[in-house]
Amino acid sequence: MTEAAKPIDPITFAVLKSAFESIVDDMAYTVMRTARSPIVRDVLDYSTTMCDAEGRILAQAKTVALHLGAVPDAMAALQRHYGDDLHPGDVIVFNDPYDGGMHLPDIFMFKPIFAGARHVGYAVVICHHCDVGGRVPGSNASDSTEIFQEGLRIPPLKLFDRGVRNKTLFDIIAKNVRLPDLVIGDLESQLATCMLGERELLRLVAKYGADMLEGFLAEFLDYGERLTRSAFAAWPDGTYRFTDYIDGDGFDEAPIPIKVAVTVAGDGISVDFAGSAPQVRGAINSTFSFVKSATYLAVRCMLDADVPNNAGVYRCIGVSAPKGSLLNPHFPAPVAARALTGYRVADTVLGALAQIAPDRAVAAGEGGNSVVCLGGYDSETREPFIVVDMINGALGARAEKDGIDAITNPTQNMSNMPVEIMEATYPLRIEEYALREDSCGAGRMRGGLGIVRQYRLLAAEAVMQLRTDRHANPPYGLFGGGPAASSRNILSENGASEVLASKVTRTVRAGAVIRHEQAGGGGYGDPLQRDPARVLEDVIDGKVSPDYARSGFGVVVRDGRLDLPATQALRASRAKAA
Repeated sequence: MTEAAKPIDPITFAVLKSAFESIVDDMAYTVMRTARSPIVRDVLDYSTTMCDAEGRILAQAKTVALHLGAVPDAMAALQRHYGDDLHPGDVIVFNDPYDGGMHLPDIFMFKPIFAGARHVGYAVVICHHCDVGGRVPGSNASDSTEIFQEGLRIPPLKLFDRGVRNKTLFDIIAKNVRLPDLVIGDLESQLATCMLGERELLRLVAKYGADMLEGFLAEFLDYGERLTRSAFAAWPDGTYRFTDYIDGDGFDEAPIPIKVAVTVAGDGISVDFAGSAPQVRGAINSTFSFVKSATYLAVRCMLDADVPNNAGVYRCIGVSAPKGSLLNPHFPAPVAARALTGYRVADTVLGALAQIAPDRAVAAGEGGNSVVCLGGYDSETREPFIVVDMINGALGARAEKDGIDAITNPTQNMSNMPVEIMEATYPLRIEEYALREDSCGAGRMRGGLGIVRQYRLLAAEAVMQLRTDRHANPPYGLFGGGPAASSRNILSENGASEVLASKVTRTVRAGAVIRHEQAGGGGYGDPLQRDPARVLEDVIDGKVSPDYARSGFGVVVRDGRLDLPATQALRASRAKAA
């Protein structure tokens, strides 16, 4: 019996499982320590993973989960381009959304790993780069109308060929971006991270042998599949439907529907997005690989924590979306702002899954991060600056817990950029950064509070891009819980204030004040069943106003004290009216 064919004892299995999870987390820390740009180093818009020699995901770091479900399609593109033409020392990069990528700022890097002549796996790092050229700073505008406006498209190319640096490709990238030092620096960070992943995998090969490790990897993927199918088998068979909306695409403010039908049949599920909106003019179209990633993530959120985050989970989930739709557009549709659509795909799938497993369900969060991007040139040095601030806000309520205030959306695992970093790096002053009072959805369990960011531009002028949502279609509540407050954008210039649409690109000048008020999380359950003492606590903490305590929860607070008789009378009156 070969080493690969021998059964792996449970202790060794657990050790190797933990080893792979540790490797990808060490890779994640390496990016954080070595990246140059704030969007990677401080906002944490990057992901790391390890794959086997066939390109199947083995483990995922606690990074941007929405990236990682797209790796199988990216791997397929790499293998389609190179086949067996992969060698020790090779490093492949690409970002083309129509050839394995997601959107142009997200650059994939793959390093095939060899033990001698034997291909044993891949180290994979994805980073959102601060700029990849195109018509606007940051390369992430919602109002581009075709992919050619969005920046430099890189097909799968070797950045290193058998260890030899591809100077031509480095030079092309550097000449086509506004901040070449940061972009090349982040590529070098990705490279260092891939090399760490290679080193650690080869240590495992040296300790356990390539045959034994290959056997473990096959068993590990099967283990993920078994746990997932066991969970699905306990769900009631049937088809569960849900619809959610994006406010508009920046050209047309009509709501854009995303429709899903989740069918449970035995120990597998299928997720069909038929009936969703056709592709749109603006850049919120999403590649199908990203839609699959958002779907896998939403389903994974309903499973137990001990289910590994590997490709075995994906085997149990079928995903389909009509070609030519918002979720599977025809080339050359723009896709720069596709993250927003991915967030809404996750919300929509979770809305359907809430009907299957209400005890595990979470009401809608803030709608995914809001993006405020300001780019221009220093008025004295003429050096370019680009700030891409991704505001992470609130979690929806759960069956037995309130939503969490001012936290990253579960699809992301990102961070809000510290005010000190922003003000030290960019010509901006942050005038307010706070929880947004009354932004939570009412419920037996209330939603989390979103946040407020207010910026004052200190440079002579800048191109402002806002990619926000949940203005007209607030985050939903579940099982009687109320929706959260809608988000708002406000621009103040020359003594006048203007409420802006959810997606805007325009030039602003020195002294302009940009304010974003983010949506909160939806509520869960009947608000009249919430403990009045908890409502009073939120009023005292400044999270809920006395007016919202009364209107949202039926709780009367006067002079900082709970009026219990008035509360009981008000709730009885509302219950009777209902």
